[in-house]
Amino acid sequence: MPRQTCEGNCGKTLDLCSCHSTCTSLGNCCTDYREYCVEILPYSGSILGGTDFIVLNATFNNSSEIVCRFHDNIKTEGYVDETSRGHCISPLLYETGWVPLSISSDNGTTFNRTGAWLSVHTGKLDAKFKAILVNSTKWQYYGTTDVRGNLEMTWNTSLVRAERVNIELWGYRETGEPYTDSWLGEWAYLYSLAKDQPNSGSFSFLPKPAENGFSSWELGSLRISPSIYPDGMNVQAAWTEDHALAWHLEEKFRQNSTVWALDKCVAWDQLENELPNFLSEIIDCPCTLAQARADTGRFHTDYGCDIEKGSVCTYHPGCVHCVRAIQASPMYAAGQQCCYDSTGAQVLTADSIGGSTPDRAHDWGSPPFKKPPRIPGQSHWVYDVLSFYYCCLWSDNCHFYFKHRPSSDCRRYKSPGSAVVFGDPHFITFDGVSYSFNGFGEYTLVTSFAKGLTIQGRTEPVNGTVKATQLTSVAMQETPSDIIEVRLVSGHNGLEVLQNQKTLSFSEQSWMDLHGVYVFSPTSSNVTVIFSSGAGVEVRLREGTMTTTVLLPEEFIDTTMGLLGKMNGDPKDDLALTNGELVQNLTNPEEVFSFGAGWAISNQSALFTYDSKYLFDTFLYAPRHDASFLPVFSVLENPNDPLANQTSEICSGPGSQFCRYDILVGRSPRMGNASKISYQSHISLEEDLKPVISCGWFSPPSNGKKEGTTYLQGAKVNLSCNEGFTLTGPSLRVCQWDGVWSGGDTNCVVPSMNKL
Repeated sequence: MPRQTCEGNCGKTLDLCSCHSTCTSLGNCCTDYREYCVEILPYSGSILGGTDFIVLNATFNNSSEIVCRFHDNIKTEGYVDETSRGHCISPLLYETGWVPLSISSDNGTTFNRTGAWLSVHTGKLDAKFKAILVNSTKWQYYGTTDVRGNLEMTWNTSLVRAERVNIELWGYRETGEPYTDSWLGEWAYLYSLAKDQPNSGSFSFLPKPAENGFSSWELGSLRISPSIYPDGMNVQAAWTEDHALAWHLEEKFRQNSTVWALDKCVAWDQLENELPNFLSEIIDCPCTLAQARADTGRFHTDYGCDIEKGSVCTYHPGCVHCVRAIQASPMYAAGQQCCYDSTGAQVLTADSIGGSTPDRAHDWGSPPFKKPPRIPGQSHWVYDVLSFYYCCLWSDNCHFYFKHRPSSDCRRYKSPGSAVVFGDPHFITFDGVSYSFNGFGEYTLVTSFAKGLTIQGRTEPVNGTVKATQLTSVAMQETPSDIIEVRLVSGHNGLEVLQNQKTLSFSEQSWMDLHGVYVFSPTSSNVTVIFSSGAGVEVRLREGTMTTTVLLPEEFIDTTMGLLGKMNGDPKDDLALTNGELVQNLTNPEEVFSFGAGWAISNQSALFTYDSKYLFDTFLYAPRHDASFLPVFSVLENPNDPLANQTSEICSGPGSQFCRYDILVGRSPRMGNASKISYQSHISLEEDLKPVISCGWFSPPSNGKKEGTTYLQGAKVNLSCNEGFTLTGPSLRVCQWDGVWSGGDTNCVVPSMNKL
């Protein structure tokens, strides 16, 4: 029988062996699996390209001529090093996320090795992988009043393996008619600031206006590349952050930057008047910072203004934290940004230059990427950031900018519903019903046929002697997205994430753009999965146990079923069987257990990965609910129990019944403590997500002013008039419970002269 090979078969299971990613743990890989289904190191790098990565485990020789192909059309030249390892150089791309990679060792005749490369937005890339603009403010204001002198940049010399380097300027621009097929984005090599410089890790220069018309390029990035290569070639290189190229603009800018910028601002204003209005289709901002940080299915920290990294908010002075809507708007791929001050109140552009601003192009881009306005980072720069420089930073004409980029207030914002599973599985449904279900098997936590969302949970016994179970894996999909599974690693000291049955490594990047889903994992105990609908699933590891929180936006109301209940505000119908019948007695643990068992999944619907003999035998080839496993249903308090004192110390206050069960039945003070923390976290989350009433922004009276920039229930705004005017109407207005400001209109009038 001919030998079976993985050449051309990666991802498939063959008759005699496997080329599927699960083969390494199952021990049934074809002998050449690692040769053709390649892993690479590093697996990620800047969207701008220039990262040198090694092809692991594959064998090459000195005569190999390596060509690396990204997608089916972007080819770069690789090389073989002195230890016979193959290398590729990542290309400049116009998309983020995993890009299919194939590798040829015969100069492009056959591409028989396959893998994937992760392209990363420059703003999400760790600073150690970038060249740094020293005093970046000076770079971006260079040429404006009193900003002159040398500019300096630094880089880690190991990013460019060369003794001598060139300092190249690359520019970005978009051409063609917006929102038509002719609309294109373009990166281009412009010119070199210096050539054949020592690779010392720093470069300083005195900028001068660009020649040959290059000053018309207003956005770009500097690249440090080995000087042995021709200009602009795809080689190992380090890039700076993309930035406004103030320092190379024409002489007219330096002579009077304010007038130059105003002309640009007015031209942008006229262009915006002709472009379609995207504001009506973007999501409203959360009303408070607490809501914004809790709604993880729809909003994520804006890397340019992060409270956990010192609140360096260059474009949002007066704010401590901003979030961005994760999904771009459906038609125009627009973005939403929401910023908050130290009191937790949303900051609005009508009150402050630092206010929240919507974006014509989402900063993080959006699928299918590659063309404006969906190109990550750059489209946003062209339409939303350069214009901010023109109107607000290089001139004092912000009223033009905010006319087209007004803050959305939060009057249409609706908090998501939340539900949680924790400990020896304890459940709190979307409508607040709490119960415990200690089945052993795989079950539906949430299903929504209307939205195509399915979330499944696997439970296993705590150990061989305890008659209680715990959650060990959660698998989920929002059709047609990738399937994501988050499971406990053996030893229960970390979480493992799988995408379509293949393990994802977060050793280099904490955020990944996948198909129809995003995954954020800043640590091995913290994973958040975000679907296109705005559904979010937070998985946290506490004391060796998994806590899973599901957040669903209002569109899911009346569409959900499963162990986490119907999300409709009515707790009475939460525990419904698959046929719609309701549990009659929530206090009867046997009846609740029977309800839970009824939500066991079928073989056909299973989303889990089975990559060990144990998983095959226990779940895949066995009933999905183990009817032979009968848990302990209730806690028998025994003062002589050696854990009784610890239970009293750890378990107190609301939710203590879960903690007590996990210690006295689960025999684990650690798990009991974790359950206590998980319960408190859920109550805190519910508090953060509580709806708040907003009365909306209102303007000060003409010829007057107002004090107060908070517009939520109970907020007070004082109104007064400029000198020479008299106030008519209320001087104090209060935001009332019904979302309406108290009092009538306030005006400032010229006092009438008394007749003699």
